[in-house]
Amino acid sequence: MPLLFNIAGPCHPSEHYMIDPLRNLDNELADLIDQKSYFVIHAARQSGKTTLLKGLARKINAEGEYYALYCSLEGIQGIAESKEGIPAIVKSIKQGLRMQKLPDGFAVGADYEDFANVLKGTLSDYCQSLEKPLVILFDEADCLSNGTLITFLRQLRNGYIDRPDVPFVHTIALVGMRNIRDYKAQIRPDSATLGSASPFNIISEAMTIGNFTSKEVAELYWQHTELTGQVFEKEAIEFVSEQTQGQPWLVNAIAKECVEKICKKNYALTITQETTKNAINNIILARGTHFDSLMERLKEERVRKVIQPLILGEEVDRTTDNYLYAKDLGLIKDFDGKVEPSNPIYAEVIIRTINWTAQEAIKNSKPNFNLPKYIVDNKIDINHLLKDFQSFWRENSEIWVDLYEEGFYEYKEASPHLILQAFLQRVINGGGYIIREMALGTKRADLCVVYKGQKYPIELKILRSNKTILEGLEQLSVYMDKASSSDGWLVLFDRDAGKSWEEKLYMRSEEYNGKRITVVGA
Repeated sequence: MPLLFNIAGPCHPSEHYMIDPLRNLDNELADLIDQKSYFVIHAARQSGKTTLLKGLARKINAEGEYYALYCSLEGIQGIAESKEGIPAIVKSIKQGLRMQKLPDGFAVGADYEDFANVLKGTLSDYCQSLEKPLVILFDEADCLSNGTLITFLRQLRNGYIDRPDVPFVHTIALVGMRNIRDYKAQIRPDSATLGSASPFNIISEAMTIGNFTSKEVAELYWQHTELTGQVFEKEAIEFVSEQTQGQPWLVNAIAKECVEKICKKNYALTITQETTKNAINNIILARGTHFDSLMERLKEERVRKVIQPLILGEEVDRTTDNYLYAKDLGLIKDFDGKVEPSNPIYAEVIIRTINWTAQEAIKNSKPNFNLPKYIVDNKIDINHLLKDFQSFWRENSEIWVDLYEEGFYEYKEASPHLILQAFLQRVINGGGYIIREMALGTKRADLCVVYKGQKYPIELKILRSNKTILEGLEQLSVYMDKASSSDGWLVLFDRDAGKSWEEKLYMRSEEYNGKRITVVGA
């Protein structure tokens, strides 16, 4: 039976194509374990954390120097009170030891009524009975909350401190989406304190799991070629690497869509760049659980404070917990001195998620807004398209600005950008696509409509002064060079309530740095 590209749960070598999960962390993890360290591993959802932990536990047990237990705390999520949560954790450990065939004897006669000490006590007693040190890998540790989390960490801390005199766990890893600093935000406001005996100060290291490199994407796809004979063209692999930036779930999901849905397991068919483009579009339109769970975070105030400036190209304080939290979630990354969406697919999904209501409303209210209407000599008439948008914006701007309900109302400041993008999305669906370039601190929001190989660069700005126009012309001309285009469009949204629509709506052509730029008022 052929192996599969996995998009659900941890990978298993006998069932799935996979890259060695320990490839970049093996030596570092081995050193931390030998040093009896307690540490954190954090990474975005579906990036390989559980696969890594299970592989690490198997490796440790096979080498024989330590016992290693993998223990998921996901089942304790929502149990806020420690009198219920801590006994549940002890029982999860007990079940894990039994299922993984590690030595018996844990929590025999445990006093679950003594929830403030039962975790430490049962682990101490068990470690004393073992002939080898114990390593515990706690998966989904950041799902614990409130009293359960505090009591859990405090008992681990007390056991850690007493280790010279009382046997306790040799090494503990706390693994989840968030870094240890965010555990604090989970249980207290910034102004509160947990006292001098902080349960967080025993963590010696916090590390993350990297995405696949381009070479590793090629290696993963080659495993399929080697087994089935089906070829991924070099251009297809390069395109997937660029679009996903190596995010493991996306890399697997695109391959699975290509192999199973588009090619229908006909391994004689070559997977081309066009195949992968179609696969990406299908995955985005399907709005699966990977996207839904990640994009649900967009409704959180702390995430909005980062994503809305990102859409507008404005500055955000990179030292804040909000920024670090959005980064830990895998929504954004630092690249070449800029902050941008983690990959082009996430950039697309972020915009489509926030303006989904607008897209649907435009589709229902303006069914004549479709691509064929704007095609002249096999090219898009962008001027005609944007004139229609001006009329649409004049009629509906106040309605649309207030449309961001369903958890997205707070993106109101970015609504002009979002509505135009929803309008463009509605028009080009099925006939072209949009390249979206967003980066914090650039004071710009670049779009490029692509149709039959022709590129149409568009710059969006909120008009604040005449300086905005000069900035926009300069920035757009640079972007036009990048897109190899001699024509570009600068759209300026004027939010001055004192101006008439006749003053706000205009379209004029300008020459700037030898390029033709159409300035569009809205």
